[in-house]
Amino acid sequence: FELLGLACMIDPPRAEAQAAVAACRAAGVGVKMITGDHATTAAAIGARLGLAGERPLTGGEADGLPDDALRARILETDVVARASPENKLRLVHALRGAGHIVAMTGDGVNDAPALKAADIGVAMGIKGTDAAKAAAEMVLADDNFATIANAVREGRTILDNIK
Repeated sequence: FELLGLACMIDPPRAEAQAAVAACRAAGVGVKMITGDHATTAAAIGARLGLAGERPLTGGEADGLPDDALRARILETDVVARASPENKLRLVHALRGAGHIVAMTGDGVNDAPALKAADIGVAMGIKGTDAAKAAAEMVLADDNFATIANAVREGRTILDNIK
């Protein structure tokens, strides 16, 4: 056998997503990336976004942790890889149990339980399934994370004006 060639593909994060993550963090909003990707891939993407994911939490690891240990572990990383729908739901509960207000984004049927359990479920309006849109409180018309960062900024401006 002869190796004739090798093809690689990359789907880099949008440039505006990197800026949006930085803006959220500067505003005191924590950002966690939960993905089905392999842990190494997720860590690399997380690093490009400026997320702390040197030691990503994996779905398999989360499955083996009791709730209190999961709550502590999710606070140590911003990247979760190989996450199942059950993992996403447990992560939402873990963050809420740690006293955080949780906004969850998603686009698939498998995201619906976590979207419903979050304080604010945010579904993608273009690629999102009907199940995700029905479970969410908010639907993004442009499927862009930067829209969330802009909404936080606008909401805080309105709150400051009201005060």
